[in-house]
Amino acid sequence: MAVKCHVIIEALENLAPRHLAADWDNVGLLLGSVTQDIAKIFVTLDVTPAVAQYAAANGIDLIVSHHPIIFKGIKHIRTDSPTGRVLQTLIKHDVAVYAAHTNLDTATGGVNDVLAKQLNLNDIAPLQTQYTEKLVKIVTFVPEGHVERVRNAMAAAGAGHIGNYSHCSFQTAGTGTFLPLAGTTPFIGEQGKLEYVPEYRLETIAPEKIVRRVVAAMLKAHPYEEVAYDLFPLLNSGSAYGLGRVGTLVQSLSLADFAIVVKAALGLERLKIAGDPAAKIRKVAVCGGSGISVTSAAIAAGADVLITGDVKYHEAQEAVAAGLAIIDAGHFATEQPVVAAIASYLEECAAANNWHVAIYADTINTDVFTVL
Repeated sequence: MAVKCHVIIEALENLAPRHLAADWDNVGLLLGSVTQDIAKIFVTLDVTPAVAQYAAANGIDLIVSHHPIIFKGIKHIRTDSPTGRVLQTLIKHDVAVYAAHTNLDTATGGVNDVLAKQLNLNDIAPLQTQYTEKLVKIVTFVPEGHVERVRNAMAAAGAGHIGNYSHCSFQTAGTGTFLPLAGTTPFIGEQGKLEYVPEYRLETIAPEKIVRRVVAAMLKAHPYEEVAYDLFPLLNSGSAYGLGRVGTLVQSLSLADFAIVVKAALGLERLKIAGDPAAKIRKVAVCGGSGISVTSAAIAAGADVLITGDVKYHEAQEAVAAGLAIIDAGHFATEQPVVAAIASYLEECAAANNWHVAIYADTINTDVFTVL
């Protein structure tokens, strides 16, 4: 059975929350309805005419793209223009389009994490912090014998993660009191009688963005008819999100040798380097797509080289003068690895949630540039 589009969207926004997108960006469901049925999903960087034709010919219900097909406000859809024809094809064949752009660039497991891992970098961290997750402490009170069920439900909903540890919580024993009034059906006790019940105070933390989900899971698992719980906003810093990544190589390489490694990792025949080919490279900054804007952050992080795309002549000159080598591997090649990663993520979601969907990673699009 197909799943509703909004279910797929929820999974995508768990990976790349929309609030991580830049103000100028256009992300989310750009075409289609959240209520339409989805049985076939196609993941791509760009919604090109070839992708639209493939979707139409192969019964694709949802295209998940990195680059938004509708970027700025449009006043008309002209079917004698390339974009207009693509939109016409998609609408005619009821193909929805969802875009995750700058939010996928900054998200954990997004474009830049995938690129950094593709290059086998270690100690990967955001290159510049743009957003720090807010945390909330959730406290509830659970009768003896039911703590594990409630704790596990909250953990399954995403609470209790600290670094590489899950199910983090704290519990203390105590006594709860309540007096069931008329109209109640208490799990413990009886109407009109003050009850003293052995309970545990159970507390854990969760990112603010998933608190509603965690509370809903807690309420469903909790045995009480009316559940007492508290939410405390914390000053602790949660996960940091930002553009680009920085990491280290297992051992230093010359810029020339590292360029060969990059070509192999990204499946390239050619790339451009700026800097001394003999210079030693150990700390590496990456920013998929057009990422020269992170040059200052890369220098501040102590990076020896920045790998990105779309670098202009004078931009490369300035970076090299400041002691930062540049590898321009192209816009397409530095972002394309995320396509397979998103498809794999959706396949994991499908398996975990029993979605009956087919997921395809784009092998149609290629780099618009050909080096002769």
